[in-house]
Amino acid sequence: MKSFEGMTDESLALLYVKGNNRAFDELLSRTQTKLFTYIMFVVRDHDIADDIFQETFVKVITKLQHGQYTDSGKFQFWITRIAHNVIMDWYRQQQGRHIVEPNAENDLQNLRGASVLDTYRESEIINEQVLIDVKRMMNNLPAPQREVVYMRFYQQMSFKEIAELTNVSINTALGRMRYALLNMRRMAKEHQIELALEA
Repeated sequence: MKSFEGMTDESLALLYVKGNNRAFDELLSRTQTKLFTYIMFVVRDHDIADDIFQETFVKVITKLQHGQYTDSGKFQFWITRIAHNVIMDWYRQQQGRHIVEPNAENDLQNLRGASVLDTYRESEIINEQVLIDVKRMMNNLPAPQREVVYMRFYQQMSFKEIAELTNVSINTALGRMRYALLNMRRMAKEHQIELALEA
């Protein structure tokens, strides 16, 4: 029985392509929790997340078997991008609602200075109640905005990586983050939530 300990995800993927099914089992066990967490965070429904997770791995298997993966050292990134595409296909079939649409009256230049994003960067110790309130507000964001916030703050991805993964321009990724922050600030104001951080 061959041990896969010490092998990279990329090596396992290439072993699977050569016919080693146990290599894929190992790959699945290594990546499933992180991938499912990402999907669940975006879609917010366990049954839908299960369906998307399964469809993602069907696509992963198909792409591997058709030689559409090359070892780039970014297997997790590759499968997350496939999951993102499956999620977006699912959302296209749904009727999405947008909390804030861009227009002349909500100029994003007003977000300079003391925004939630700046505060996150400047402080490492976050008041526990503020974090709970922020998570609650994030849950009410449209999926593309929630996804960018998740990737930025929970996966510590750069905007360049987010843009590449979600197949949009960096400006679009930045715009989604700005709208997410604008929406969260509006929700905080409506519900009289103080987004004060402790230093």
